Amino acid sequence: MKKSIKISLIIIFFVLAAVAVYAYSVYRDIFKSNITNDIYIYIPSNSTYEDLIDTLQYSKVVIDLSSFQQTARLKKFGDNIHPGRYKLDSGMTNNQLVNMFRSGKQSPVKVTFNNIRTIHDLASKACSDIEADSLALVELLNDESVINEYGFNMNNIVGMFIPNTYELYWNTSAVEFVEKMKKEYDKFWNEDRIQKAEKIGLTKQEISVLASIVQAEQRAHNDEKAKVAGLYINRLNRNMLLQSDPTLIFASGDFTKKRVLNRDKEIESPYNTYKYAGLPPGPINMPEISSIDAVLNYEKHNYIFMCAKEDFSGYHNFSTNAKQHGIYAGRYQQALNKRKIWK
Repeated sequence: MKKSIKISLIIIFFVLAAVAVYAYSVYRDIFKSNITNDIYIYIPSNSTYEDLIDTLQYSKVVIDLSSFQQTARLKKFGDNIHPGRYKLDSGMTNNQLVNMFRSGKQSPVKVTFNNIRTIHDLASKACSDIEADSLALVELLNDESVINEYGFNMNNIVGMFIPNTYELYWNTSAVEFVEKMKKEYDKFWNEDRIQKAEKIGLTKQEISVLASIVQAEQRAHNDEKAKVAGLYINRLNRNMLLQSDPTLIFASGDFTKKRVLNRDKEIESPYNTYKYAGLPPGPINMPEISSIDAVLNYEKHNYIFMCAKEDFSGYHNFSTNAKQHGIYAGRYQQALNKRKIWK
């Protein structure tokens, strides 16, 4: 009897020891470091648990994938995979990995766009940093009913996107991207800017149109933008044709043009400001904050003519009369000829 009790106690001891060893092994696997170095991984929308495992395996930074899977099973993680961009830090434990994926605690991305002319340019640039498909974004922004809901039309929708750097989640969809940009647009147009636009007598959309012309005229030097803006404000107030060469380039569709010729002034287009008075129907590019603010804070002067300086510095000669303007224009034409810039 005593012998059987002794045997039973020995068996219980070994069972408990085995359980303890197993429990320690599991504990060790859950809390051991399992990532070799820092890396970002991307989990696309509609991914499954198996897709996640394949991504981790492909990353080649997980030391022991089976221990991660065991931890995932113990923590009942397998469904409801959150898409996104996740940062795996060197030394992360399986427990930390599972908690991060299960909570969907992803790392945001920086989306920067500037020097944008068209919706296609925007889609190509923005969608290179987020999951949204560029074609889906283009199609969305060509849907008139969608555009109208945001208070824009097909001609001026480009003005809703303020060039800047924005923080978004990688798995942002085309719709979510547009909604985010509308919120940023509304935030940008604060009470101060709205009041300045009203004082000028232009709507927010019209300010963007004029800002796009200012930007096209002066890409190199922000310090001259307010003066350029003042010139066009003067022309608008005097009911003069804007006669902006960049609008002709936009109307022609040939953005490689370096020299506007007289025949270009005959292009039939509402963007031809040599033919049609007032502002064109929409922006000719995506105006940056510096350009918009230059219009809102335009320099007050009497200039109504401008011409690029013949030294190709990027600055302009300004004048109040056609005679002086003709002198400046002649110098610039000679400089173009000297450089053999014919078109």
